[in-house]
This record gives sequence, C-alpha cells and structure tokens, in this order.
Amino acid sequence: MTRAGIRERAGKWVRQGAFVAVLASTGWAGVGAAGALAVSSVAWAREAPQSAVGAVAGTIEQAQLPHEAVDTLSLIAAGGPYPYAKDGVVFGNFERLLPSHRRGYYHEYTVPTPRAKNRGARRIVCGGPLRRIDNCFYSDDHYTSFKRIVE
Repeated sequence: MTRAGIRERAGKWVRQGAFVAVLASTGWAGVGAAGALAVSSVAWAREAPQSAVGAVAGTIEQAQLPHEAVDTLSLIAAGGPYPYAKDGVVFGNFERLLPSHRRGYYHEYTVPTPRAKNRGARRIVCGGPLRRIDNCFYSDDHYTSFKRIVE
C-alpha cells in the first residue's frame, strides 16, 4: 500500500484510535512515532470538525493572571496610554483559535514580560468595542493558545 493510501485510511480512522492498527495491518510499521504523529496530524487537520475551529482552551481568572496582565487590562479599560506602539492594533485571528468575527472585532495588547528585550510572547486580545474588557483572552505563548479571562 502506498503512503497516500495509508494517509487516506488514517484520516478516516485516526479519531477512532485505530491508526496503529492501520499501520500494522498494512505492514508499514517502520513509520516510527514521529511519522505516525505527522500523518495523523495532517489527516486530522484535513478532516477537523468545524466545532474545533474557534475553540478556546479553557478559562483563566483575573486573579490567576500575572500582575503585568492585570495592569494591561486596566490600561485597556482606561483607553491607554499603552507602552508599545502596536498595542490596540487589529488582531487578525489568522490562527482561527478565537471565535470567528468580522475583521476589526479583535484588538491585541502586549503584556510586558520581565527581563525581555522585546515585546515578549504574552498578549491579551479583546473583542468588541475598544475599552471593553469583558470579552478578552490571554495568551502566554504568542497566539499558540488562548484562555478566556473571567472574573
């Protein structure tokens, strides 16, 4: 069986936990863990259910945020002034991790990282009108993941 055939079968069965069985039954056991992960990731991404798009990984309470993030939320509510020129710019949501909205709905703000020589990786993204902080998300890994900020 060709690799394309394996990928096609894997795309259908990977969510059912049968991916390893597919590899074993076709005699293509030499793929290794990294290859299996790559094939299964490609297959899942191709067939990802629409409900997975726009999913935010959990919540975080304001009290759990770093104090720099709480300070940033206060600046957002006050309308600035912001320490970085890019604060308040439109966030495109190109990663499609936040709920889908028209362009211009989300704005991003830097959460200062102590001892960082640049803006660092921490951000708050808020949706809706400027100065509104009831629909904000925190990312400490430069948009790889988000948590909804709750009070």
